[in-house]
Amino acid sequence: MADLKLRIGALYPDQMNIYADRGNIAVLQRRCEWRSVDVSVTAIGLGEPIDPEQFDLIYLGGGQDDDQRRCAADLIERKRDGLVAAAARGAILLGVCGGYQLLGRWYELGEERIEGVSLLDVETIRGEGSRLIGNVAIETRLPGAPEGAVLAGFENHGGRTRLLDGAQPLGRVLKGQGNDGSSGYEGCRAGTVIGTYLHGPLLPANSWFADWLISSALGDDLELSPLDDSLELEAHAAACRAAGIAGS
Repeated sequence: MADLKLRIGALYPDQMNIYADRGNIAVLQRRCEWRSVDVSVTAIGLGEPIDPEQFDLIYLGGGQDDDQRRCAADLIERKRDGLVAAAARGAILLGVCGGYQLLGRWYELGEERIEGVSLLDVETIRGEGSRLIGNVAIETRLPGAPEGAVLAGFENHGGRTRLLDGAQPLGRVLKGQGNDGSSGYEGCRAGTVIGTYLHGPLLPANSWFADWLISSALGDDLELSPLDDSLELEAHAAACRAAGIAGS
């Protein structure tokens, strides 16, 4: 696989990196390097436009409200067109927590509305009452994923996200709160654009999903060489047990 190259764009790594979610980038890097896939990671900060031809996978993590406001304004002004064009050409876009919200239509906090880039057909409001916090596991049916594949992680969000008519969830909640604590759905997927509230960070506990992202970004027909995932499988099983389901 030495001739393959994965080009990752990391959006706002200094502002949108709550709950150690830059570990997701580290997992993607290592799993490529272990397979001799050439991998590059480019930080994309405030004020910098996005070249839609430059990246195969773009990652946007979560942040505090103030940082999310700053990044939202920058996304609209500097990056929305590039993100839309990147998604249109098949690049993978993954948003976690605040990143998920900003990939949607908007995030409403009281009378304030933070506009998103509308790549996911979802709307988020700051809910009244307790935050949605805890271990979570979902069953997902991503194309090409293992049958009955489970994603496990940790959620901590005050926003309640609603899927609009026709929007497709990332998965069905097995344990935990999910998008809004009541719908039974978690995350959203539209083509190659994916949003989720799962932290932990997400990919160390779900190596199969890391490989799905890599394979999808490199080409749908690509079959990645197997790795010794004994530790990764233990991490996944532990995350599933923490959420209250049997780990495998």
